[in-house]
Amino acid sequence: MELKEAVEKIWENRKYTPKDIKEAVSHLNEEVAEAMKALMKGEKEKAKRELEDALSCMFIAIKMYDMDIDEAVKNQLHMMKIKTEKVMVFKKDKVEIFVNGKLKGGWTIWGEEDLREAEKMAKDFNCTVIYED
Repeated sequence: MELKEAVEKIWENRKYTPKDIKEAVSHLNEEVAEAMKALMKGEKEKAKRELEDALSCMFIAIKMYDMDIDEAVKNQLHMMKIKTEKVMVFKKDKVEIFVNGKLKGGWTIWGEEDLREAEKMAKDFNCTVIYED
């Protein structure tokens, strides 16, 4: 079954009609939360059923948003292939953050503790680190 056809079939057979997109996404969120609760309890089959329900909720939200499911999948695949380059540049008294070559922010370094915290953040966010004098 093609994705567009699946979205249409789920839409036609839905048990409820959300008032708006917020309600549809809220319902999706509830199903995902139920799946997580089941996993936390070790109830794998229940979690699987909840994820299947979440998939239906996702399709309903996609239909309400009037999204092209094929285009959405293509966009996601494209975004997964793009490597985000994150760089932290440590200067004498400040740190600057670049994402894909664009300056996104920075802050002043006041001492060794600030420097250690910034280095920890760089590691946590998998940034390339450059030290400049």
